[in-house]
Amino acid sequence: MSIQTEKDIIALRKIGRIVALTIEEMKKNIVPGITTAALDKIGEEVLSDHGARSAPKLVYNFPGATCISINENIAHGIPGNQIIENGDLVNIDVSAELDGYYADSGYTQQAGDQDSETQRLCECAKLALQEALHTAKAGVRLNQVGKIIEKTAKNQGYTTIKDLCGHGIGKSLHDGSCDVLNYYDPLDRKRLKEGMVVAIEPFVSMKARRIKQTDDGWTLTTPEGSLVAQYEHTVIITKKEPIILTKV
Repeated sequence: MSIQTEKDIIALRKIGRIVALTIEEMKKNIVPGITTAALDKIGEEVLSDHGARSAPKLVYNFPGATCISINENIAHGIPGNQIIENGDLVNIDVSAELDGYYADSGYTQQAGDQDSETQRLCECAKLALQEALHTAKAGVRLNQVGKIIEKTAKNQGYTTIKDLCGHGIGKSLHDGSCDVLNYYDPLDRKRLKEGMVVAIEPFVSMKARRIKQTDDGWTLTTPEGSLVAQYEHTVIITKKEPIILTKV
């Protein structure tokens, strides 16, 4: 969507903050011994306490309030009986709706003991998102955002996932207005416009460029089992740096 009124901004800030608060509460509970179902329940309770609804449930009938993916499973993981182990790399992806407006955010964190190799991957993915946000201004081609994400990963010896990308959002979870690729596509000539609402989410991998779907019909994994870190914010595009909606 594109911002039309002040009401749009107020409503998006509200749902964005709820998503951010949910991410923060779930992050505190990414500890060895907790099940993904219990972690999901924590997220669902925060959303409910603020009057928001889980977007994956609402839009896609997803079997969980949030997506929780562990290690080589990098997106759309179904919460369940899986116990988070010490050293597991856990991705939480929270999207929600309130009063007809949507926001989406993601975060990757290692549970318990941390190792330098995994932390280096996470820091690179965080940097990729930061650089993408610096780049995402009105008038800039979408492929320049993808270019900086890919360059940031490549400079540190990593790859980006080509099958997953950021997206338009606002009055729907995925509105089809734009795809924010995690690599440079010279054929993509679309430009960001002032007032556009987009979710930017770099997926930075130790090795993988593609993904495959698991037998549960939802979870996405890397074919060779390599780790991936993802961070995501929903933002409003301006002539300067974007307004980050999903930040506490």
